[in-house]
Amino acid sequence: MDKHIFHLAGQRLMLGFEGTGLTPDLKEIIEKYQAGGIILFRYNIQSPKQVKQLCNDAQAFAKSCGQPPLFIAVDQEGGKVSRLPDPFTRFAGNPYIRSRTEAENFAHITAEELMDAGINMNLAPVMDVVHGQTESIMQDRAFAGDARTVADLGTTVIKTLQKKGIMAVAKHFPGIGKTVLDSHHQLPVLDADLSTLEASDLVPFEAAVQADVTGLMLSHIVYPSLDALWQASLSVAIARDLVRNVLGFQGLVLTDDLDMKAIAHDMATCMAQVLASDIDLALICHKGPSIENAFQALAGLLESDTALQAKAEVCLERIYRYKQKYLGWHPS
Repeated sequence: MDKHIFHLAGQRLMLGFEGTGLTPDLKEIIEKYQAGGIILFRYNIQSPKQVKQLCNDAQAFAKSCGQPPLFIAVDQEGGKVSRLPDPFTRFAGNPYIRSRTEAENFAHITAEELMDAGINMNLAPVMDVVHGQTESIMQDRAFAGDARTVADLGTTVIKTLQKKGIMAVAKHFPGIGKTVLDSHHQLPVLDADLSTLEASDLVPFEAAVQADVTGLMLSHIVYPSLDALWQASLSVAIARDLVRNVLGFQGLVLTDDLDMKAIAHDMATCMAQVLASDIDLALICHKGPSIENAFQALAGLLESDTALQAKAEVCLERIYRYKQKYLGWHPS
């Protein structure tokens, strides 16, 4: 198989791993799978010094393998979802951010600490709207207030993070604030039509696009009025048609973690949908056969279909663009 096919496949993956250093598993992710990025969790992080060494070693190894620099991502929302332990700054979370000044303060300090640690992408802010939804699964992770308040505070976080050199990713498109089930464990369904979503849930994401957010993360929720078959994270109608064609978003589109219980499809099926939907980065956050299966499925599909190859080149150009803009990389 052509080496470039492997590169086209690998750069579409953002992968998790076990350990706190440049382990054999992490080397395999970088060298064999040519991953576009890695994602860090609490179990990968012990201290500022350790995580900086981990990130520096990973980037140096990628360079030694002739690979572009890695997206190194973390979920540092503040509050309930904070991956960085003490002595990193602890924030109460989005529900307690009530002004632009507070949003700027959170994003400014967080960006500085991420940058110092060698992390270059924050899978934040949450842009889901929970206004009036007291049973929402996102109640303790979302900004308090209506859609325009969420848009205002969220775009303040985005602009501040990115001004400081940290790529921001707004989530969970097209909005999960009305849901009460957790996609980590089951498949939620949100039966809201497009006009209802446009009046509320989509407002913050439209603002994020206007604020030049680096990425949008797709939810693992089924929206029957938009796509009766596929979750947003695997839906051509949502990930391609709505995001690219309606919103006009030209940044990176990411799935949520494809290891979640809401995804009941085999990895080959998932990768076929990722390619069909023009999704740039597929997240697989845990060590296991899913990583190998996804890589082989992507490579096989790309090798057998020149039209998919052409679409994949467009995605690769997007990935490269952000690696140039934020990571100072220039293709040789």
